[in-house]
Amino acid sequence: MIEVIAFVAFGIALAALLNGRKTAERLETEIAALKEELKRIEELRPAVSAAAGTESAAQSEPAERPRQAVRTATVERKRLAEISKGDAIFGGPPPSQDIVEKASRGEPVAARSAPASVIDAVAPRPKESLESRLGARWAVWVGGIALALGGVFMVKYSIDAGLLSPAVRLFMAAIFGLLLIGIGELVRRRAVPLVADTFQNAMIPGILTAAGAVTLFGVCYAAHGIYGFIGPAAAFALLALVSLATVGLSLLHGQALAGLGLLASLVTPALVSSESPSPWSLFGFLAIAWSATLLAARIRRWAIVPSLANIGLCLWALAYIASATPFATLPVTLVMLVMIAGVGLIWPGRIAGGDLPEAVDGQRSALPRTSWDRVMAPPLAAITVTTGISTLLTALAMISPIAAASDYPVAVFCVVVSALAGLGALRGYAVYPALSAAFTAIAGLWSITALSGLLTFIDPAFPGAIATIAVSGRTAMLASMALSSVFIALGALANRLHLTDHPPLATLWAAIMAIVPFALTGMSLLMTGNLTFDLPHGLFSLAAGIVLLGLAEWLPRRDVPQENIALPQMFVVAGSLGLFVIALHALTEGLATTTLIAFLGGAYVAATRLRAWPALPWMMVGAAIVVLARIAWEPTIVGPQSLGTTPVFNALLAGYGIPALLLVLSAFELRNWPDLRARNLLQALASLFALLAVAILVRHAMNDGVLDSSVPTLAEQSIYTLLAIGASGILMTFDMKSPSPVFRYGSMAAGVLSMLSILGAHLLGLNPYFSGELLGSVPFFDLLLIGYLLPGLGYVGLAWYARGKRPMPYVTALAVTGAVLAFSWATLSVRRFWQGESIADWKGFLQGETYTYSVVWLVLGVLLLALGSRFNAKSIRVASAVLVFVAVLKVFLIDMANLEGFLRALSFIGLGGVLIGIGLFYQRILSGRVSIPPEPKTPVDIDAEPGQTA
Repeated sequence: MIEVIAFVAFGIALAALLNGRKTAERLETEIAALKEELKRIEELRPAVSAAAGTESAAQSEPAERPRQAVRTATVERKRLAEISKGDAIFGGPPPSQDIVEKASRGEPVAARSAPASVIDAVAPRPKESLESRLGARWAVWVGGIALALGGVFMVKYSIDAGLLSPAVRLFMAAIFGLLLIGIGELVRRRAVPLVADTFQNAMIPGILTAAGAVTLFGVCYAAHGIYGFIGPAAAFALLALVSLATVGLSLLHGQALAGLGLLASLVTPALVSSESPSPWSLFGFLAIAWSATLLAARIRRWAIVPSLANIGLCLWALAYIASATPFATLPVTLVMLVMIAGVGLIWPGRIAGGDLPEAVDGQRSALPRTSWDRVMAPPLAAITVTTGISTLLTALAMISPIAAASDYPVAVFCVVVSALAGLGALRGYAVYPALSAAFTAIAGLWSITALSGLLTFIDPAFPGAIATIAVSGRTAMLASMALSSVFIALGALANRLHLTDHPPLATLWAAIMAIVPFALTGMSLLMTGNLTFDLPHGLFSLAAGIVLLGLAEWLPRRDVPQENIALPQMFVVAGSLGLFVIALHALTEGLATTTLIAFLGGAYVAATRLRAWPALPWMMVGAAIVVLARIAWEPTIVGPQSLGTTPVFNALLAGYGIPALLLVLSAFELRNWPDLRARNLLQALASLFALLAVAILVRHAMNDGVLDSSVPTLAEQSIYTLLAIGASGILMTFDMKSPSPVFRYGSMAAGVLSMLSILGAHLLGLNPYFSGELLGSVPFFDLLLIGYLLPGLGYVGLAWYARGKRPMPYVTALAVTGAVLAFSWATLSVRRFWQGESIADWKGFLQGETYTYSVVWLVLGVLLLALGSRFNAKSIRVASAVLVFVAVLKVFLIDMANLEGFLRALSFIGLGGVLIGIGLFYQRILSGRVSIPPEPKTPVDIDAEPGQTA
């Protein structure tokens, strides 16, 4: 039954082919007839124009003649419109031979413009109907599949029935395949351009050729794999010939056939097995097939097929690396170099960014909106992206620890990465190969340095195996230096080539040649170098940094707009700073490294006197960030054992003080610098480092030379609070003399943070009442003085200084904080008077102590009232009222319950006297402020008689 179906399908497909040919001939005849009709209509056009003029001029004539003229013109206009629509449907003038050839190959045919004689505009082409899809597209696709299956089923039938010998069956199948290809070429030569333009993805010639190619491919494989008529070499040659011929025929039949030929080329090595497979034969054939595909893509302006070819080449390389033990690195390296060279020289090749084709794969490329869009979204991005990713994966696989190479391929890895980076530097459209090369270099060198000095894994079953070093530290170091030099050189070349025409690409390369050498050299120093003193890494980093500075000096000397230079120069100068920092870490250690990094940043700031580069001030910011990172890693700068216990005059003074001093000098030097962001950031860092230096010295002195993470004491915390109060006042003074948002908001931030520390530490966490910390043996000059009274006075003074300079809520908060600290000092001082050095809560309260609290709180309330009245400060008077109210609550709720006898009576008597005195005070003040209202003036009536009133 299946054989009958196969023959029926073959007959249907052949009938469809013949019917399509008859349809094409009929369409040609109809088009020729329509052209003759259009020519006749063109000759009638003057008559139509005359009829229209008669219609406008005959308004004064009798009604019969205008009606007849209008009717004639309307009918003629309708006829011309219908014919013009037919002209648009059937293609207009006869097509030229060149258009026929293009359409037969599946290339897009440009739409013909309507002639000037067309009267009515033709409506847009309607959406394709289901009938059109079924008849014109799906019939072609199913017919091609049916032809291929018909050939297969015919061979199967002959095998099952035993009608023909294997050789005859293969011969007939080959003839059938060649016949299909010949019929496809015959139909192609008679293709109609209109049909080709409309149904170019369902071209009958291409489908027939593809069916013939599949048949021939199957014949070659069956002759080798099933019947054994030919050996592996002959089978490989025939399969390669068929696949390459298919790629060649794709120039006539379109990109789909090229994809089929590419697939056949990629499958061919897998179908032919050999007892001694050679990687050179495998990758040599793949390189030839890939090159043929790329040449076809170059001629026809394709992007999809070469992208698929890149992916296929990468998959074969990965499969070989994963399966071969050990694998040969040279063939894989050469095929990757062929791919990189082909993309750079063949397709897209030497095409400049502005000369890239407007139409790729038959589709018009969208115009990029900005210069960054032109660089990041080129028309042939699919080719360059797949090239970069394929090379990336293959190069990383070659040096992977799980891959078994004949020798660890460090050298070939560097060559492949350099070639990919060279493609990115030389071609304006190759931004993705450049980025891929940078990532590959960093990731690959990390793998190399991670394996440096490690023993290779040896299989005990392998005879004569000895343990060897996978990668020596010297090899890893040389690889990092070589790749760093390559990227610096290519970055300079890219900026020379693209800075004028493609500034974004030049900027990306400036970033690459700054980041990649820094990352490679830093990894090499950390993983393979001597962190105490490493001369090779130090000298190389120093030389590379000088080269980058030379490039930064060279960029402004080029005849390019200044806006094109700013960002590349910023990256190059930043790269020089990073390399100099690596050099300092390689050649120095400890305190010298920290201070020299700060001096390095200061040198960049000093260079602003010679060069007005926008990047120079930011290098001091970068140096300060590096110093902060070193401090976070080792707060003692020189190590806990080498720090010592001498207060102030120790390594901390230089390690923290010198960077702070250099930042202050830099901020002063750049006080008139046009870049406000850099200026403000330097001012902020200078303030931060100054506070940090003083705080760390206090911490060291208060803890007997030990810097650890232990909770500070109240005395130490009080010093930090006083420092924050002083910093807030100093920043406020700076803001008055040199207005700056850093000083303005920094002063308020210091004040707010110190107030939060009061709430968390002074009143709760470190309060001696809760912590039980001893206050000291000398009354008044004890812990309460530095912990509460001095900060309270500092907040009061800061609030007084901030009046009129800072927002009133902030000033009020400072004043209230000072009042709370003064209240706390007075309360805890009463407890010290009665309890001694230890005022812990577990000791309870005495009756005299309880009474004294009421007296002291009332006295403080009266003093605050007097001060508020004297300085006319409503906030102080409100604080006084709150304090007196608290005292009243205490007397009625606590004293009444806990005091007895004389003390209870005295408490209430004192409270009553104070409250009456406060009342009299307010009455006197308010009475003195009451003013006698002025007497109302008697209104005067201007119309009254003299001596009369109104």
